[in-house]
Amino acid sequence: MVSRKGIFITGTDTDVGKTYVGTQIVTLLHENSINVVPRKPIESGCIRIQDALVPQDAHQYYEATNRKFPLAEVCPFRFEPAISPQRAARLANQPVYTEEAFAKCVQGTTHEDFLVVEGAGGFYSPLCEDGMNSDLAKRLGLSVLLVANDKLGCINHILLTIEAIRTQGLSACAVILNQIAAHDTSEMNNFDDVAERLRVPVFTISHQEVLQNTTEKARSILLAVRGH
Repeated sequence: MVSRKGIFITGTDTDVGKTYVGTQIVTLLHENSINVVPRKPIESGCIRIQDALVPQDAHQYYEATNRKFPLAEVCPFRFEPAISPQRAARLANQPVYTEEAFAKCVQGTTHEDFLVVEGAGGFYSPLCEDGMNSDLAKRLGLSVLLVANDKLGCINHILLTIEAIRTQGLSACAVILNQIAAHDTSEMNNFDDVAERLRVPVFTISHQEVLQNTTEKARSILLAVRGH
């Protein structure tokens, strides 16, 4: 059961466009005067500038709300190695636990806020010392927005992830097929093949749309997400 307004953004893998999709949604919510609260609670692969670690994904959410929230609130846990957050935190001897991540996600929010939380990597990727992305999503009680790289082989990854989401007692609000690179074959149609197998809204973002940074598709996605 969803206990608060919002979504948890996960992927079939890393580097599938979660932040691109998430910041488009956050930007539109913010522009429409909806009190959206973005969170990227744990980020690895941060860039070190002098003595500070700068989280690149979280910084995009920071900018998406015109810096309404301090970057430290958007992303409280930061690590330098570009590996799983769990492993990066362990190497830094700074383990992060699911309950800590949960507390930082909801800190200062009310049940009227629209919480947008982005995980790291896939739904079952290690996130905290004692849990995966799935554990934080379940603790938050949010519906899940699944982003996949629109390429050959993604159907299996999408269906397996949707099954995992349901196994955890959560619901998926939408699936986003994000075409990171131009297709090498015109015969492939992952949208039709995925849509006929799921009772979940499915959207595509084409390679050209990503290059143009259009928000039109994001508006359609937003309607599905908010209406879930």
